[in-house]
Amino acid sequence: MKTTIRHIQQKKERGEPIVMLTAYDYTTAKIAASAGVDILLVGDSLGMVIQGYETTLPVTLDEMIYHTRAVARGAPEALVIADMPFMTYQISPEQALANAGRVMQESGAQGVKLEGGSHMAETVRRLVQVGIPVMAHIGLTPQSVNQFGGWRVQGRSSAEAERLRADAQALAAAGAFAIVLELTPAALAATITAASPIPTIGIGAGPHCDGQVQVIHDILGLFEDFLPKHARRYAELAATMRQAIGQYSADVRARAFPTAEQSF
Repeated sequence: MKTTIRHIQQKKERGEPIVMLTAYDYTTAKIAASAGVDILLVGDSLGMVIQGYETTLPVTLDEMIYHTRAVARGAPEALVIADMPFMTYQISPEQALANAGRVMQESGAQGVKLEGGSHMAETVRRLVQVGIPVMAHIGLTPQSVNQFGGWRVQGRSSAEAERLRADAQALAAAGAFAIVLELTPAALAATITAASPIPTIGIGAGPHCDGQVQVIHDILGLFEDFLPKHARRYAELAATMRQAIGQYSADVRARAFPTAEQSF
């Protein structure tokens, strides 16, 4: 059965945790969907874990559409959400509408994700009005990493906490169907979740959000540059791959591969 935004909203109503994970290609999306992931996020985090940049800022709209198209083909039953990359929606609601429309038409996504608080409410409202589902994103918003001065927890002060609570309410009122809370104190995320009419999905926001999201390269041990505090390693696939590729290389050099079994 195809997962829809209504199914995600019903999970909040029933108190069922929502599982979201990033994916950037057909094969990974197919595996993740078969493992029961509810939402596949084609994140602009691909700029870091796929393309090797230090931030998400260099990712382009065409690149997001390309990767989202592959994910949608691999997981037709999952809810696929595509990140809108830096400066493809911040200039005006009309710019956001044109670019989000391209994503929906060309990629197979069922919605888009935008970063930003109350100042993005008008843009969210405009997209929702024309039928584009929007997932909001507040707290540490990676596209603003330079403004924040690094990957810093947001909402520690009372003023920051109040701003994030207001952001969440404004985005829900504008029509967002869910909201990501990133690098937010757990107690604050809990109060935002309790007050929110829409699902909250945490990443580094404690256990009380309605769902959780992680970067797949972090939980599988594929990205070895660093491990965020909020991530847990469920496998060490980089080590497994290194061992397997090393054995393949040794077999080729020893002329132990291919054998008659792999020949025609």
